[in-house]
Order: sequence, then C-alpha cells, then structure tokens
Amino acid sequence: MAAPRVAIFAERADWHGRRLNDAFTRLGADARCLPLATCGIRAGTGGNGLHLPKFDDGPPAAAFVKTVGTGSFEQVTMRLGVLHALREMGVAVVNDARAIERCVDKSMTSFLLHRLDIPTPETWAVESAEEARKIVRAEAGPGRPLVLKPLFGSQGRGLKLVQSARALPAAAETQGVFYLQRYVAGPTAGWRDWRVFVIGGRAIAAMIRHGVQWRTNAAQGAQCQGVPATGEIADLAVAAVRAVGADYSGVDIIQDRRGRYLVLEVNSMPAWRALQTATGIEIADALAALVMSKIEGARGRRPAAPKRSLAH
Repeated sequence: MAAPRVAIFAERADWHGRRLNDAFTRLGADARCLPLATCGIRAGTGGNGLHLPKFDDGPPAAAFVKTVGTGSFEQVTMRLGVLHALREMGVAVVNDARAIERCVDKSMTSFLLHRLDIPTPETWAVESAEEARKIVRAEAGPGRPLVLKPLFGSQGRGLKLVQSARALPAAAETQGVFYLQRYVAGPTAGWRDWRVFVIGGRAIAAMIRHGVQWRTNAAQGAQCQGVPATGEIADLAVAAVRAVGADYSGVDIIQDRRGRYLVLEVNSMPAWRALQTATGIEIADALAALVMSKIEGARGRRPAAPKRSLAH
C-alpha cells in the first residue's frame, strides 16, 4: 500500500514544519509542505475543483494546518475556502476551517466559552467607538483596566491596557472593532499564566509562563516552566477546545485573585517550540499521530466496493 500523502500547510519550512515533516515520515506518511497562498479553486475545467501544488494527481489523504498566513480579507477568505473544500471532499483537515474561524475571531471564542459556562474574563466586542467609550467609562478605572486586543492577533502583539475612555484609540487603529476584556490580576505578585496543549481531546503538555511584563507570551520575553498537564487546568483546557470544535489547540489560562482559573484564549494554530523546550515533549509526534489516526479512521469507514454480479 502506498504511503498516505499529507499536506502540511505552512508559509515556510521552519522549525515547526521540519519537526512535522520528520514526525510524519517516521509514521510512514508522505508529507509535503506548501503555503495555502499557493492554492486555489479551479472549477469548471474538470478535475476535483481545487488547485493544490504538489498534489496535481489528486488530493491528499489529510491536511495539517500550521499557518493560514497573513493577507487581505479576500486572500484569507479564499485560503479558508480551500480548507472548507478539502473537508467537503472527505479529506481530514486538522484543524479544519470552522475551528480556525472560531478561534481566530476572539469574539466568537468568547461567545462559545460563555455559552458553555466555561469560565472566561468578562468581554465586550463592539464596532461603535462611542459604545466602546461607554463600556470603558462603566467598567474601567485607575487600578482596574480593561485589555484592548486585536480581534485577529497572536503572541501578545497589539494588546493595550485601557483605564479611561480617552485612552481608546481611533476605530481605524482597531480595524473598526473594539474587543475589550477584563484585566485579570493574579493571586501572587508578578505576572503569570498557563499554556496547555490539547491534542485529540487530551491535554498532553503544559507550562507556566512567568512574564517580565503583564503580557506573558514567550514571544514577549516570558520565562517558561514545564508543569504537569493534569488537574483543573487540563480539564478546563480540554473543555475549551471542545467548545470551539478543534482537533488540537494551545489554550491560555490565567488565575484570578480568588484562585479561580479562567480561559483567556484558544489558539487553533499555536506555536509550540517554547512549550517543547520547557517540557521535553515532542509535540509534532503527537500531532502527526492524531492526523494518521484520522486517515486510518476514514479508511475504516470507507464502504466496500460493490460486488460484481456473475449473472449475464
């Protein structure tokens, strides 16, 4: 039997891409890395309706999405359309476009967490600058700020503490959306939160990030310490990933002054180099195993070929 082919959607063959490629190779798969930006729709000319470089002779058995890539609204929409199309064709996509859309849009993540009573900070998302000012005037003040976040963003970029309506930027600087979240102060001095990596419904790795500032992302200089992926933080992370319908995610969790754990974000295309360094766990192996299990599951569900009749 030929090796199952897997598309790794990534903008470049970086550290993560190489780890994934090696992990799939060890499991007997033929992994091929390509950017989603090079893919597209090819309808009305025969074929399967998709243009996938490196897969001209047919779609892959599965696809792993490491990055969608930056671009205009139209470009990102088309790339997600390619992922939707693969799913319609029966290709296992990890994570699929629906989960990515729910996580990339922080307001939808907040809604889904709230809907299932998963603890998360109070959150407001509005387009009106005047409405945003009203929220800040009612909810913020000296010593109790709100966090203004880009609706689409990662690695702590673009976050701002807001204590007064005057501190709100113009709508043009927020792409026309004000996403505001209650700032959570922890039970101890300093800044810290947890990153929990969930794969296939199980928390497999976790770390505490000790921030040098209130933004605790590793990309912002936080010191990372591996911790067991067990107990309340693991259960909360698994519930959060289930809420957004993802196959794998990096979940950010914080503890408030009362000791209660809250989900800050669910990342559908997380980096894991800092987590792997802190824990020694080879994340790519677990991700590749999940994708291969989906390929095997699809083979098991495939209907048998119809038997030919011997009658003439």
